[in-house]
Formats: sequence, structure tokens, C-alpha cells
Amino acid sequence: MHNNDEMNTEEYEALVSSESTASNYVLRLYVAGMSTTSKRAIENVKNVCDEHLGGRYDLHVVDLYQKPTLAEGEQIIAVPTLVKKLPEPLRKIIGDMSDKDKLLIGLDLKKVGDT
Repeated sequence: MHNNDEMNTEEYEALVSSESTASNYVLRLYVAGMSTTSKRAIENVKNVCDEHLGGRYDLHVVDLYQKPTLAEGEQIIAVPTLVKKLPEPLRKIIGDMSDKDKLLIGLDLKKVGDT
């Protein structure tokens, strides 16, 4: 696990120092296998990102059945969970991402109360 933490730190630092990161979203979607809920979450996140961010996002889907140690490092307690790493602030959104307004607010693409 220690090596994964170091890789994550290095990856994060590289992303932060990258000039193109300022306008890009760095997202990690944690799922458990390819259940219906996992597939729905992936599809919903991709649809919202394509619609609202165009090509300005980097989405990594992490299957915790394949890489269970990553859940501990990110403190993932439920799946699916979407983690918005960049731009800051870091945010976590839990669920199948079917509530588009909640997803947009969590990604800071919409303010609470906006219609």
C-alpha cells in the first residue's frame, strides 16, 4: 500500500504543477465491479462531463474489486463514489450519479439554488 500512496502523491503533484490542469477536472470514480449501479454511475458521470466540460476532464474509473487498497487511501466508505481532485476544493459525491443537480453542485458547475 505504501507504494500506491507514493504513486498517488507523485501523480497528484504532477497534475498540480501541470499548466493545463487549471481548467481541467481530475476525477476518480470508485466502483465495485461492473454492477448495474456501477455502470449507471460511469454513464451518468461521462454524460455530465461531456455536456458541461467538453474535453476538459480526466476521468479514472477504479474498480475496488481489482484494487481494494485504493479505497483506504482515499477513505472511500461507499461505492460508487466520485472524487473531484482538481480543481480544488476536493469533493466526494456518493451514489449512482443519477441526480444531475447534485452532481453538478458537487463538481462546482452549479450553485445551490440555481435552476
